[in-house]
Amino acid sequence: MRFRLLIAPLLGALVSAGASAASYTVSEGSTLGFSATFQGETFEGTFGKFEATIRYDPADLAAASFDVNIDLASVVTGDADRDASLPDPEFFDTSKFPRARFVTTGFRQSGTDVIADGTLTLKGMSKPVSLKVRFTANGSDATLDVTTTLQRLDFDVGSGEYADTKTIANEVKVKGHLKLKAQ
Repeated sequence: MRFRLLIAPLLGALVSAGASAASYTVSEGSTLGFSATFQGETFEGTFGKFEATIRYDPADLAAASFDVNIDLASVVTGDADRDASLPDPEFFDTSKFPRARFVTTGFRQSGTDVIADGTLTLKGMSKPVSLKVRFTANGSDATLDVTTTLQRLDFDVGSGEYADTKTIANEVKVKGHLKLKAQ
């Protein structure tokens, strides 16, 4: 299933860390995307191929885990020139780094929010990233929404002439909406 091929920028991945968290598969209709600003205009992009291994139980965060792999070449923004440029070395460099991966290192409660801390590997660089998590169970189905904000230059995305943050903002908002089925 193409939605299993890649989830994580930005967004996310779960690996089994305990016995009580439920395992889920990602269903069709799930999305992983981002928004950024180019010359003052906000644009959105999505990754058509990602896969995620998810274990989650809001009552047992110690047993939760995400492991998300994203096919960076599957990015679409709706602008042909931008879509043709994103795989290039100045941006994702998909010939050298075809995938991004997010793996959780732990979960924590922050007020009323659940935060998934983890490591994002993008363009060969691994850095800590925290996702705000919203999990909604519905019988054996569930939805998982995650959000975070990244600094693209931390991962050398938009290098060279594209490093100018007056043209392309450094801030990139990442969001995922996963439709889950219990295994």
